[in-house]
Amino acid sequence: MEPLRTVIVGGSGYAGGEFLRLALGHPYLDVVQVTSRRYLRQPVSFVHPNLRGQTNLKFSDPEHLEEADLIVLGLPHGVAAQNFDYYKEKAPYIIDLSADFRLKTLELYERFYGAHPRPDLLAQFAYANPEINAEAIKNANWLAGAGCTATATLLGLYPLYAQGLVARHAVFVTVMVGSSAAGAEPSPAGHHPERSGALRVYKPTGHRHTAEVIDYLPGTPEVHMTAVATERIRGILMTAQVFIPDGFSEQDVWQAYREFYADKPFVRLVKQRRGIHRYPDPKVVTGSNYADVGFELEPDTGRLVVISAIDNLVKGTAGHAIQALNLRMGWDERTGLEFPGLHP
Repeated sequence: MEPLRTVIVGGSGYAGGEFLRLALGHPYLDVVQVTSRRYLRQPVSFVHPNLRGQTNLKFSDPEHLEEADLIVLGLPHGVAAQNFDYYKEKAPYIIDLSADFRLKTLELYERFYGAHPRPDLLAQFAYANPEINAEAIKNANWLAGAGCTATATLLGLYPLYAQGLVARHAVFVTVMVGSSAAGAEPSPAGHHPERSGALRVYKPTGHRHTAEVIDYLPGTPEVHMTAVATERIRGILMTAQVFIPDGFSEQDVWQAYREFYADKPFVRLVKQRRGIHRYPDPKVVTGSNYADVGFELEPDTGRLVVISAIDNLVKGTAGHAIQALNLRMGWDERTGLEFPGLHP
């Protein structure tokens, strides 16, 4: 088959740049244009030096998009929605990596983000989390990329809620997040002297990705998320605390995870009894589309600590978007995404 002619709008940011990196190695994608106002006419490798020798593309003007098969929007929050009528005329398939179309519930969007510029479009996008929304993805031409901390949280908790293994309505989540999740634009909080060596709580309550967890976990639970900035560049470590019902055991928890993820190639269950790698660790999945998920049960209380680790730019952003595109186009879900991560 002919590769999809692909245009990346906002390709100088971390999300667009990561999609570009993966797309250049994908056998069914042909990137024909990458846009950036700030770096107009500069070589792509000027901003993304890891792509030296991989492409001769230069950044072009987003006001002059080529006709394409696929447009990928790596734009700041709110921009894609405001200009969507322009983009939809340029390509039949669209992937938006921002938060504009992630939520199915308008009230949740308004609560966490404010007024939506195009609420009429929310129902026309499929949430691009392949592990929990595959059937909708297979029938959608417009895909909304998921949030990185939401992805880590949903992949850790979804099987428990789907199988009715959570005894109490509320769940408490802590996410430890690398600096690249803040985007490519510099900020005082991301300035190296401030970030280096830091373990800083930056969002004790009200993290926007909480909305996705509420929207997509079965049963619409009460979700309390706290976000902590770390000095890592990439990676998210999520821990969540829930209680399982009386009469259920660790074996029941294992069975729920194994059954749910049996046919999902990018979730690896991690539960070893000894060794330094007995729990998920973001270091192990760096650069990969894998999500490592594990847990530990406190048998006397029924408290279950769920742990997940992802690379926020791959499984948390561009990787799951390509995985969802693979599903939509009928390609092998793993196409272009089989890099296993690094160790040490």
